[in-house]
Amino acid sequence: MVKVVERTATKVIEQLAASVHKKRIGILGGTFNPPHLGHLIMADQVMAQLGLDRVLFMPDANPPHVDRKFAIDANDRVKMVSATIAGNPNFGLELAEVQRGGISYTYDTMLSLKQKHPENDYYFIIGGDMVAYLPKWHRIDDLVKLVQFVGVRRDDYPVTSKYPVLWVDIPRIDISSTMIRSKIKQGQSIKYFVTDGVAKYIKEHQLYRE
Repeated sequence: MVKVVERTATKVIEQLAASVHKKRIGILGGTFNPPHLGHLIMADQVMAQLGLDRVLFMPDANPPHVDRKFAIDANDRVKMVSATIAGNPNFGLELAEVQRGGISYTYDTMLSLKQKHPENDYYFIIGGDMVAYLPKWHRIDDLVKLVQFVGVRRDDYPVTSKYPVLWVDIPRIDISSTMIRSKIKQGQSIKYFVTDGVAKYIKEHQLYRE
């Protein structure tokens, strides 16, 4: 009996030790078509306010949107994300969805990541406007068991949800990929909307001209 109790106690201690040493990893998913400074500000603010160890930028392959967005080739988007986060050791690139291809369902991705990296706790970052759509997400009731959702507050959207969401306040930055694509098409400047590396890549590859 004593040995059984000792083994049980040892197991509990090991489990507690594992949970204490788990890394807190933020996931910022998106089409990144193209990535811009608003993405960087969001990632940095969430990381700082929640004390995350890292934030991984995760480009999707084919977003399962009802109104499917036009997205350029995933390879171009990955290279632009790499250029965007270059120089910040706290940011990283997660290629799970691009490498898998097909429709990018968050549940499938996070299940795979949790299985590969049980040492991590994941915080999935979304804009306040996306929180209202959570009930429509694929297998959302199972997904909330895999990740902690983090909602970035927006003045024109409520901060309520039937799902557990951590809310974070950040300065409102009215920059969007749609706006940037429009400016490029019209021949306008995108300086200070994207990093120099992204601006250079877009120019060299003649992206978003049509």
